[in-house]
Amino acid sequence: MGRIYADYASTTPITEHALMEMTRCMKDYYGNPSSVHICGREAARILEDARERIANCIGASSSEIYFTSGGTEADNQAILTGTAYGKRNGKRHIIISNAEHHAVLNCAPMLEKEGFEVTLLPVDRTGRMSVPKLKEAIREDTCMVCAMSVNNEVGTMAPITEIGHICKERGILFFSDGVAAAGHIDIDVKEQGISMLSLSGHKFGGPRGIGVLYADAKIPVANLMYGGSQERSKRPGTQNVPGIVAMAAALSDSTSNLDRNIQKVEKLRKRLLENLREVEGMWINGDPEHNYPGIINLGFEGVSGEALMLLLDLGGICVSTGAACNTESVEPSHVLTAMGLDADRARSCIRISLSGDNTEDEIDTISEAIITAVDKIR
Repeated sequence: MGRIYADYASTTPITEHALMEMTRCMKDYYGNPSSVHICGREAARILEDARERIANCIGASSSEIYFTSGGTEADNQAILTGTAYGKRNGKRHIIISNAEHHAVLNCAPMLEKEGFEVTLLPVDRTGRMSVPKLKEAIREDTCMVCAMSVNNEVGTMAPITEIGHICKERGILFFSDGVAAAGHIDIDVKEQGISMLSLSGHKFGGPRGIGVLYADAKIPVANLMYGGSQERSKRPGTQNVPGIVAMAAALSDSTSNLDRNIQKVEKLRKRLLENLREVEGMWINGDPEHNYPGIINLGFEGVSGEALMLLLDLGGICVSTGAACNTESVEPSHVLTAMGLDADRARSCIRISLSGDNTEDEIDTISEAIITAVDKIR
């Protein structure tokens, strides 16, 4: 039985180019980049080259790039950096979208213990943050706003540039979780007014276990851990040079082919929805206009999303019911309930996430399998 992978928002297979670069680095550039001998200097050189390439992909300077173990670490370090900024400036109010990834949302209790007041700003029924409501929520003591660039469950794109400009005008830090966005939509941190951004290599064809925190040069980055002088003493520990180099290759390739990939997944999305148009009681979650087309969240009346996912899996089709980071939870998706769905409807949904590697034949097979499975469950 052949396999069809349609869960790219959970993780992506490593690209051939990234794998080649990673393997080459392991074989030829095995030195510790902190060592002063030739092997160390060679490793340091390709490390800094990778840093420069990643910075160029998001419109940043290489001195603003900090390597982490992934998106969750970068998210947490950004939150700590925002709280440190707030404490220095006597501001203890933080605004977080209530549809954020748990790596951000679950920091809220810690923030409140530290004496911060957290406003969980509701998203609308499409999963989008309202700019007028954000303006209303901002106070004199607001130090940071957190809003993800692309929602990883429904694909809704936040009004990032508008939020960034509002925050910049008011001297507020703007942190955006860019894990679901990097390599898939255009990002320019300076143009969009983003103070801090998190990335994760495995979401765009790089390896797991490596990520990035971008922080504007004017922001003193807070430490999540302490040790050596790596990453300008802000993220100690010997750098994962092979992972960093592979991540840089994957991100560079993804951003170079951005328009072509978006056009392809948009075409595949339209084909999928056209194929399913006659399915009774189906609905689409997310913003119909402001979305990354590769993430498609569908609901089906009277159908368990988990049962549908399992039937598709038995047929060799890989989809999900939401974020892979929360699969052990029995609770309905917090993103879908934040958008106004009740628990039953939220549990009736699946997420199909595509890439430019998917084919029209695969889309047709997925469509047929969904129709058959929905009928069987009902």
